[in-house]
Amino acid sequence: MAAEIVNPRSDTGTDQDGGAEPLDSFDPVFALHRGGKMAVQATVPVRDKDDLSLAYTPGVARVCTAIAEQPELVNDYTWKSSVVAVVTDGTAVLGLGDIGPQASLPVMEGKAILFKQFGGVDAVPIALDCTDVDEIVETVVRLAPSFGGVNLEDISAPRCFEIERRLQERLDIPVFHDDQHGTAVVTLAALRNAARLSGREIGQLRAVISGAGAAGVAIAKMLIEAGVGDVAVADRKGVVSADRADLTPVKREVAGFTNKAGISGTLEDALKGADVFIGVSGGTVPEEAVASMAEGAFVFAMANPNPEVHPDVAHKYAAVVATGRSDFPNQINNVLAFPGIFAGALQVRATRITEGMKIAAAEALAAVVGDDLAADYVIPSPFDERVAPAVTAAVAAAARAEGVARR
Repeated sequence: MAAEIVNPRSDTGTDQDGGAEPLDSFDPVFALHRGGKMAVQATVPVRDKDDLSLAYTPGVARVCTAIAEQPELVNDYTWKSSVVAVVTDGTAVLGLGDIGPQASLPVMEGKAILFKQFGGVDAVPIALDCTDVDEIVETVVRLAPSFGGVNLEDISAPRCFEIERRLQERLDIPVFHDDQHGTAVVTLAALRNAARLSGREIGQLRAVISGAGAAGVAIAKMLIEAGVGDVAVADRKGVVSADRADLTPVKREVAGFTNKAGISGTLEDALKGADVFIGVSGGTVPEEAVASMAEGAFVFAMANPNPEVHPDVAHKYAAVVATGRSDFPNQINNVLAFPGIFAGALQVRATRITEGMKIAAAEALAAVVGDDLAADYVIPSPFDERVAPAVTAAVAAAARAEGVARR
């Protein structure tokens, strides 16, 4: 079976109260979503009794017996090795917050069709009606035999860190929290190209991240892993530093590997003389704080729908400006990363997604820009057909190099 990007909606219908004019009669968004955004189709025909006997009983019993005797054959004779579970509990949905599992389904369906559209990967939305860490972990572990990978989505911090870690420990398939790592991969790719454009090495840069949630923590880890000179992370109470007594365990860990300069105080204090601002928190950064950054700075204000620094303001002071929006140049969009990352991991049947695989993805993504590099083009478009193949190949090669590939 394969997920097909179709929209099996009808053109008629009523609202839940019955009789009233349906929402999709005047709103194209509702019209597009009627009936859902995806369906399932067969990859083999069932036209007659001979087809039926091969696809189902009695023929299927031979395949089941073979898999029972050699479990690894499940990857060859089912869809397992090419399908991803997109799992959420609906607690941190796309800027909407804790809206619950049912309300999260339109986003999870959207994620699934992006997997198919941009990576050729089948994906199944799974919205869980539980928020307890133990329950989520146990549920996903029990679902795992059906899937080649797990994409965790829109699960609130700090629970998302523990859920991902525990699933990675218990499963021998890739587990990837896209809100963390997808964002970090694309951010690193854009930063590499911004540095190249300005003639600097990333080791010369001091970056400040606004937001110590899932994305902020992952970006900090990846930037340090990639060799960025120094990174400071700020939350609502200021710079995350070892001298603060109010830090969560995750933030204490962050304090241990960031902020070599020993900066304390507010986000605005950290931005003085900084080379890079990365916003993954919402809120607004005062213009005077942006003005205090180093000459030729980079501003990646990625909150949606309202960037922490509006591009019109950022362009007054920054050499490169990026946002999370599609209506401005340099959109830092996770869809540039996760389809190719999973496609590469599944291609080699990787047991996990390593830091090296993620950095390889960022480097491949940055390389797509090539000689067309410009201030308004440090990251390619999601619709650039070179993106997914480049990321897929880089991730597969890195998996083999790091010994986590099974073929």
